[in-house]
Parts: sequence; C-alpha cells; structure tokens
Amino acid sequence: MKKDFVYQKPKVIAEIGCNHKGEIKIAKELIDLAAQCEADYAKFQKRNPKELLTKEQYEAPHPNQMHAYGKTYGEHREFLEFTLEQHAELKSYCEKIGIGYATSVWDITSAKEIISLNPDFIKVPSACNNHFEMLRVLRDQYSGYVQISMGMTTKDEEQEIVSFFEETGAAKDRVIIFSCTSGYPVPFEDIGMLEINRLYDNFENRVKEIGFSGHHLGIAVDIAAYTLGARWIERHFTKDRTWKGTDHAASLEPGGLGKLIRDLNATFKSLQYKKEDILDIEKEQRNKLKYRKNG
Repeated sequence: MKKDFVYQKPKVIAEIGCNHKGEIKIAKELIDLAAQCEADYAKFQKRNPKELLTKEQYEAPHPNQMHAYGKTYGEHREFLEFTLEQHAELKSYCEKIGIGYATSVWDITSAKEIISLNPDFIKVPSACNNHFEMLRVLRDQYSGYVQISMGMTTKDEEQEIVSFFEETGAAKDRVIIFSCTSGYPVPFEDIGMLEINRLYDNFENRVKEIGFSGHHLGIAVDIAAYTLGARWIERHFTKDRTWKGTDHAASLEPGGLGKLIRDLNATFKSLQYKKEDILDIEKEQRNKLKYRKNG
C-alpha cells in the first residue's frame, strides 16, 4: 500500500451463501437483517451439483452427517440450491429494500445463469479460481466486476489468474482479489493478515481493488484488514450460529455484523491526519491544561 493511499468508506458483503437452509423465506429474512445492519451487499451461492461434482463425490455420504440435508453429498447440495428464478426473485427483493445482490458461482452453467441477472459483481470462490473455463465465461461474457478469493492458492497460481484476465485488458478495470484463508473457522494464527500487504506489492497496479474475505471468529481482525487497505470486507452471515450447516460456525449473527459495520465506519472516519495543529476540540483543554512556565 502506497503512502498516498486514500481510505474509502468500506464496502461490506454479508455472505449468506447457503445459510438459508434451502428456504427462500429464510433467505429473504437474512437479506432484511443484512440491510438492517447496513451491509452493502447480500451474497448467495449458485452451484450445479451434477456438473461440479464427480459421480463418486455426488454419491458419497456427506462427511459430517449432523449437517447433511440429504443421503448423499450430491443430494445435500441439491437441497440447498435455489433455481435461477429464485435468484431473480432474491435480486428483486434486494433492490426493493435497498441492498445490493450478488452471488458466488462454482461452475460454467451457474456462471452463465447468474450473468443473465447482471448483478454488480460475481464472486469466484477460492475452490474454483483455477476453473479457467468458468473464468473465461466471466471474462468474456460478463461486463461487471469479477471478485476472486485467493484462499488455498499458490503465488504462481495467483499470477496465472490475474494474467488470464490481463489477456483482454480486463484485470485493472474489473478484477477484485481477496486475501483469504480457506478454513471454517480459521484460527487467528492462520489468517495471514499481512498477505494483504503482499497482494498490494504484487497486484496494486494490475487489479481494480483488493479485499478481505474472513472465516474467523469475532470482528477485530476485519478492522485490521481495512486499516491495511482492504476495500471490501466479506463475512459469512447467519441468523443463528447453532443452525444445521457447516458455514454457520464461522458466520456472524446480526449483532456481530452490525457492530462490525459500526466499527468499520468509525475507523474510516478516524483514518486521516489532523486538519490543523490544534483542533477546536483541543483548544479549551489546551487553555486549561497545557503546561505554562511560571515567572
């Protein structure tokens, strides 16, 4: 991050993902709660399980049965999926109440479907950032921002991803990359917060912006990420962290998200130099308390 870096109001994404438990009513309730917390975007996920998973993966049991919504992992994933028409309904609902809509896509079919909705951005999760057939669709058939998480990704792979978008000159104007550690939840010692500095060193002049996608506990780390230069802060979001599903444990409930956004906005206001040596708020204290030499 350069010395002349100018802080902007942080943009916060409430990653609802599949925390709606496959119910459109719960999805809309989570949108309402995210909007009440003053998040900028409510984000979901879109998968075509039969395209994304191998036959063996589809037919295997869920690795954590207490969180399974089907007899096989494929059935579990199908249960949690919304149709394109349902995503269109969610997008309209977001627009109605004044919050942005976005979605992560995991395969080519899902990418093409979500492109048809023309959201402000489409997210590429860490698990799929090496799916270059899908990246090509997002690069060549979509005009919005492409956000890409860099969890479980080598430095060489990062270069390859950004270079791929640079082939059409799109990276600088359209690509937003996210520092991320892919764990649920991630212990603090594995977050690697200074990776944000490294991404700035390597990509500041090659991508549009840099963000932070966190899967940790609490909200302190997100403030540090913003201070280090993350323009976007993404956190998983749920109504109840005890709900069935593997993402809830690493998610923020409304109270936590509301406090995070409050603290991010307070930090934004504070990240500036004093406008003058002695501020108006200091003058009374200076007159009353400043040391004066006797005699």
